[in-house]
Amino acid sequence: MTDVVHLTAEGVSLVLDCSLGALPAVLHWGSALGPLADADLVAMAADQPLVAPNEMDVPVRLAVLPEPHRGWGGRPGVSGHRDGRDWSPAFTVTDLDVTERSVVARGADDTAGLAVVLEVELTASGLVRTRAEVTNTGPGVYTLDDVHLALPVPDRAREVLDFAGRWGGERTPQRSVLQVGTHERDNRRGRTGPDAATVLSVGEPGFGFASGEVWGVHTAWSGNHRHLAERLATGRQVVGGGELLLPGEVRLDTGASYRTPWVYFAYGHGLDDQARRFHRFLRSRPQHPSSPRPMTINVWEAVYFDHDLARLTDLAERAAALGVERYVLDDGWFRNRRDDHAGLGDWYVDEGVWPDGLGPLVDRVRSLGMQFGLWFEPEMVNEDSDLARAHPEWIMQADGRLPLRSRDQQVLDLAIPEAFAYVLERMTAVIGEYGVDYVKWDHNRDLLEAGFPGGGAAVHEQTRATYRLMATLKERFPALEIESCSSGGARVDLGVIEHTDRVWVSDCIDPLERQRMHRWTQQLLPPELLGAHIASGTNHTTGRHHDLAFRAGTALVGHLGIEWDLARATEDELRDLAAWTALYKELRPLLHGGDLVRLDEVDETRLVYGTVAPDRRSAVFFFASTGRSDVSNTGRMRFRDLDPDTRYRVDPVVIGDGHLLRGPDWWSGPREFTGRVLETVGLQPPQTPAECVVPFRVTAV
Repeated sequence: MTDVVHLTAEGVSLVLDCSLGALPAVLHWGSALGPLADADLVAMAADQPLVAPNEMDVPVRLAVLPEPHRGWGGRPGVSGHRDGRDWSPAFTVTDLDVTERSVVARGADDTAGLAVVLEVELTASGLVRTRAEVTNTGPGVYTLDDVHLALPVPDRAREVLDFAGRWGGERTPQRSVLQVGTHERDNRRGRTGPDAATVLSVGEPGFGFASGEVWGVHTAWSGNHRHLAERLATGRQVVGGGELLLPGEVRLDTGASYRTPWVYFAYGHGLDDQARRFHRFLRSRPQHPSSPRPMTINVWEAVYFDHDLARLTDLAERAAALGVERYVLDDGWFRNRRDDHAGLGDWYVDEGVWPDGLGPLVDRVRSLGMQFGLWFEPEMVNEDSDLARAHPEWIMQADGRLPLRSRDQQVLDLAIPEAFAYVLERMTAVIGEYGVDYVKWDHNRDLLEAGFPGGGAAVHEQTRATYRLMATLKERFPALEIESCSSGGARVDLGVIEHTDRVWVSDCIDPLERQRMHRWTQQLLPPELLGAHIASGTNHTTGRHHDLAFRAGTALVGHLGIEWDLARATEDELRDLAAWTALYKELRPLLHGGDLVRLDEVDETRLVYGTVAPDRRSAVFFFASTGRSDVSNTGRMRFRDLDPDTRYRVDPVVIGDGHLLRGPDWWSGPREFTGRVLETVGLQPPQTPAECVVPFRVTAV
């Protein structure tokens, strides 16, 4: 038995040096190495870089929890102190558990008075995930400032891809060169944020969806967090991340522990391979949604705060006639909530608007065969609310002053047991009384100056309390589904998705904007977890006007819904909307269970993407035009990752009049091609208007 451990899964190898009583260090993380004998592993461990002039006298050993005492000059794994002492721990591993897919190392530094448990796991889908738990074993308080986990990447990985964004424009990709220094993405919003890095990847220059090796990191935490890529003057490179702790946020008494969130590392041959590892991991979880994702209508952009039983009932009846399966009542149902300036925290049905409660609406929705969903914003409070007037001490603040308002609201400190109990009781009462199937869980402001009243920073505890609240509600209502909505897509991460069943990608449902947002949110989450709604003709966020085919065809890639006042739809639109609903129900097993495919396109005005069934017997691809090209013919569209030797029939899907859509000649022929021809040669695309999407069914003959 060697001290070098080789973990393998689905095309990935992770080789760990667990020798010398030291914390595990990565010798290789990347493409699968095949079977290796013990002698091969020993040789890998012995192959150390030469010591360069003016460096340490021995090769630097880089552990998963990086250690300065081993010569690492980048960000350390543990930063903290005990009144200025014990700030550079030197852990000695005393116990090591190795399984087929994991290594757990337990170590201690008796001088510093710290113990550590480091977990490293290779999932069946090929993701590496790791976390650490630090315990204060010494006298007095240990102030923990940072725990950082990192994996090395080879020197050929020199291009960085991560994401930025804003409200209504989440997950905007950005690329840069990895230079000597640190490419660091700190998030201090108290929630994941619309500008979150999401997945920070470093790869071979020019890597794309199907080409180039990429190594990425994602911190699974919904509070403050960090992602980084670091290149030292020695040429050593890492990607890493962890929770970003505010000053004094974690102070460990003797015997107390802090455990990091999971930090996920994803390797792939191209971005699609990397994304599929996340998707397969998520789909393998026992809590992953297993029932078909119900076609949904959310009433927000139809009525806003104008809650009227007759109007909302009419909307339910129109939706049910189209085949809608879930009806969601949004903001405005509770006391004092006639606009967004008051009422948050008063989670009682407003008797003035709903004199008979929500029962008449809920009963009608259920009689139409639909589930009933309801909007909450449990972590927030308006100063103009009965709750804030009764308990101003429950509002998060810094040094006795309230933070600046955002959307006229403040943050309710759920780490206060009484505040937590109040929200839990109110949500339990409403969900229980009406048998609510689904909660749209919103979170509409950053946690600016978020602290305990009269105390220290509290984002860490607030995040943990939010997870605990979600988990408790799921325990009480096992069939309840929760959507993570946070000013749209500002809380999209693998921490919150452990407790929720989908995310709201963005408050902007303009299909032109959503083409990009769906494309890149899928780098982390599979489409069945992405709330994607069909907007009204004139978008409420951008003011753009699009035809129904573009709106519906764009939203089809996701968990489909409607956000539209159907009383204003024409008969033709209702007919076509029913057809799109039927198409979604037909395709959702494939869309929500297949492999993501995105084509690298030279012309930025078009996108080709799709989903291929695991057995490669069927697929659906989309050709999307997002603008006017500077040439009249942008070239053939290719469909990738089909079986090269299988013959497929390709059928365009056209719903509606398609008056500006012109099909090429092959549309009128037998439409049969081999998978090799579809990937290598491709097909002539249709002529389309500037903003249009055309789906194609691809079926093995």
